[in-house]
Amino acid sequence: MESTYKTRLCKEQLDQIIRQHLAVSIQDYEEMIEGWANQAYKIMLDDGRKVVLKISPSAMINLMRCEQDVMTAEVQALRLVAELQDVPVPEVLAYDASLQYAPAQYFIMEYMSGMPYNQAKTLFTAEEQEEVEQQLGRYNQRINEIKGKQFGYFSGKDRQRATWREAFLMLMDDMLADGKEAEVDIGMDYNELRDLIEEKSDALDEVTESVLISWDLWDGNVLVQDTQITGIIDFERSLWGDPLMEHYFSHFNYTPGFLKGYGRAITTENERQRRSLYDLYFDLALRIECDYRQYDNQEHIQSTIHNLAEGIIRFRKI
Repeated sequence: MESTYKTRLCKEQLDQIIRQHLAVSIQDYEEMIEGWANQAYKIMLDDGRKVVLKISPSAMINLMRCEQDVMTAEVQALRLVAELQDVPVPEVLAYDASLQYAPAQYFIMEYMSGMPYNQAKTLFTAEEQEEVEQQLGRYNQRINEIKGKQFGYFSGKDRQRATWREAFLMLMDDMLADGKEAEVDIGMDYNELRDLIEEKSDALDEVTESVLISWDLWDGNVLVQDTQITGIIDFERSLWGDPLMEHYFSHFNYTPGFLKGYGRAITTENERQRRSLYDLYFDLALRIECDYRQYDNQEHIQSTIHNLAEGIIRFRKI
C-alpha cells in the first residue's frame, strides 16, 4: 500500500549497499509493494542468492510514538527468534544505521519463499486452513517462550517499565497522544476514553512474566507453500508483554486451529478484560496510523473508521 513513510532507493544506491555488505553485485531487483510502512526490495544477486533489503522511513518523517526505533527492534527480535532454531524466520545478513549509504537505516535479510497467507487462504479448504493455523499457533507459542526482563517497547530501556500495567498504559497513552496531536476523530472524547481504559486496567496486574510478542503476526506476515508455513516476517512491532496481545487472540481471528496449536484459549473474565484492552489498542492503531501514513486507499481508511466505531462498542460492553 502506498504511504508517505516509504523511502525509495535507485538501482545505484541498492548496488552500492549490496556490494558494501555482501561483496557481490545485483543481477536484478523489484520493489515489494505489500508493505504498509517500510519500503522493501527483493534482490537477485550475481551469485544466485535472493535477498530482501528493507529500509525504514527517513528521519524527516513524523512517526507515531509506537513507531520509533522499529527497525532496530525488528533486527534484534529476528535474531532472538532465530536462536530458537525451529521457527522459520529470515536470517539477518546486515544492518546499517549509519546513514552513509542511504537516507535511512536498513537491513538485508534472507529471502523467504512462499505466498502470504492472506492471499493464499481462499485457495485452501477449511481443513487446510486449520492445518496452517495450527502450525502458526505452535510457532507463535515458541516465540512467546522468549523471556524478557521488563515490559513495553522492545527497544530503549527508557521505553520499558517494571510492570505490564505501567507498560501497557504507556503504550495506550502514546497512541492516544498521537491521535489527539493529529486531530484524528476517534468517534468519542479522548479523555472519556482514557477514563474507560483506566476502569479496566486492574486486569493487567495478573501479568507478571514478560515475553516476546510479535503483535503483528497477521495473515499477511505468514508465508505458506502447499499448506506449510515457510516463513514468518515483520517483527518491527515486537513488544515485551502479555502473550494474549498476539494478533490471533484478537477479534479478527481467534480460530480453533490457532488455539489448538498454541495450546491456550481465553477462558477467564480477567483474560477477556485484558483482551478487550488489546483489541481497543489495535483498533486505535489501525485508525490513527492512516493519518500519519496518509494512505491512498480510501476503502481501507473507511474500514478502519467503521472497525474502530464497532471496537469502542465492544469495549464498552466487556
